[in-house]
Amino acid sequence: MKSILIVLSAADHWTRADGSLYETGVWAEEFIVIDEAFHQAGFRVDLATPGGVTPTIDALSLSPDLIGEDTAGRYRGYLDLNAGRLTSPFVLADIDPLAYDAIVIPGGHGPVEDLWKDADMGRVLVEADRAGKLIGSVCHGPVALLAANEDGRWPFEGRRMTAFTDEEEIEFGTAENAPWLLARNLRERGAVFDQGSNWGVFVIEDGNLITGQNPASSAAVAKAVITALES
Repeated sequence: MKSILIVLSAADHWTRADGSLYETGVWAEEFIVIDEAFHQAGFRVDLATPGGVTPTIDALSLSPDLIGEDTAGRYRGYLDLNAGRLTSPFVLADIDPLAYDAIVIPGGHGPVEDLWKDADMGRVLVEADRAGKLIGSVCHGPVALLAANEDGRWPFEGRRMTAFTDEEEIEFGTAENAPWLLARNLRERGAVFDQGSNWGVFVIEDGNLITGQNPASSAAVAKAVITALES
């Protein structure tokens, strides 16, 4: 049986440029769609967070006004069914990435608060990449790649990837007071960054690295990871 580790942010806020706190966490669609697809594929799926903290699901990502009553109800039901897993994730510092076939990181603005600078996140990614393990991520999740440091070098320099774009951040209304923008930061670090149309499905596969642009790309990222693991 293939085994997947999903790493979730432990943050419940994003510190803005002016020092104010923006309430956030994990974007529901990105976790639920991916987690559900992996289980349906017959994979074992573990969850981990920094410190083993119960992740916060961004309330906005469950708003019926944004995603519709039916989808909001389904997502809440899925979270309720998986409450035990979510309230007792593994501690990221204790994770051996070689015990998994893939490491997958959903987004939400939470990772922009913690995973991008988390040393344990960086270690897991460096060891996974060195071993050729699949690394998948979507939306703001690729910010976790910034935590990786291999002897003073960013191991993802020159790699093709995508993530939530600066244009989408502007349209979403969170760019103006952001301390920095994800896509711009990835480019500055040396990523070969590409993007599709705003809010459209867009996924890039570069060797063992699979990244998706936004929440709508979650299912496509999950499918790409499943296909790669089953090939």
